[in-house]
Amino acid sequence: MRLIPEPCEEIVLLGAHCDDIPIGAGGSLLQLCRARPGLRVRALVLSGAGTVREKEERAALASFCPKADLEVTVLDVPDGRLPAHWDRAKDALHALRDGATPDLVLAPAPHDAHQDHRGLARLAPTVFRGVLVLGYEILKWESDLAQPNVFLPLAEESLREKIELLDRHYPSQRDRDWFDSEAFHGLARLRGIQSRTRYAEAFHSDKIVIGV
Repeated sequence: MRLIPEPCEEIVLLGAHCDDIPIGAGGSLLQLCRARPGLRVRALVLSGAGTVREKEERAALASFCPKADLEVTVLDVPDGRLPAHWDRAKDALHALRDGATPDLVLAPAPHDAHQDHRGLARLAPTVFRGVLVLGYEILKWESDLAQPNVFLPLAEESLREKIELLDRHYPSQRDRDWFDSEAFHGLARLRGIQSRTRYAEAFHSDKIVIGV
């Protein structure tokens, strides 16, 4: 079953923190952008503005979105404080929505244990009504990985490139014990088994409308 809308001319990427998007959907982005040169990609990251994390994120997304028409906005909502900045986050999403006509939105998964991820996941479908919203997985310390219901198979070279780019562009995260090639490779292999392919990234969707 093919769920990526055709034609897919514009996608929106939503992240609570710098590195969320590439961790959750980096391999998918590499394949989507290479398959569709000139794809419009509009990314909004809620925290990290004015720090080394913003520099990491801008360089990373440029690498993860090859040949794309990419625009990146990074805000300075404090890490871990999204619930206290709800109005600002919602206004930022609406501003993005007013200037975009996406065929696909990638956002955090709604069950994520981190309050910032979970809050952004709740906002995404209310702002981008009528658009396919897929929630990506963010590997971390919390044992919150759930069984996904959407899979995007990854070529081995895409997975390898994803892992290399994560290590290259996010040196600030290398001291985290879950941020390594073995962890990212293992999750992709598990999702590949579940989708009867070698490697995959997995997503969550509350609603999918299928046309005939």
